Amino acid sequence: MCRNIKPLYNFAPPATDEEIRAASLQFIRKITGFNKPAKINEAAFEHAVNQVAQISKNLLASLVTAAAPRDREVEALKAKARAKLRFG
Repeated sequence: MCRNIKPLYNFAPPATDEEIRAASLQFIRKITGFNKPAKINEAAFEHAVNQVAQISKNLLASLVTAAAPRDREVEALKAKARAKLRFG
């Protein structure tokens, strides 16, 4: 599952709230082992996703770099090329 979490820092345009939430959801799914929690655990699961998303958003906003922002399209093409080499 965590293989699906992509770096979100230093991109132009910056990561959206939806991207941050999706990464947070994947992280919580990984550490709990739940793809979808039982009804009794839904509230705790959602609360954890929301907290991780907020913390992640704060972290991304506070990081500093001298590097130029990476282009999302260029990085996506590089990832596709790596996948093609890996999986054929």
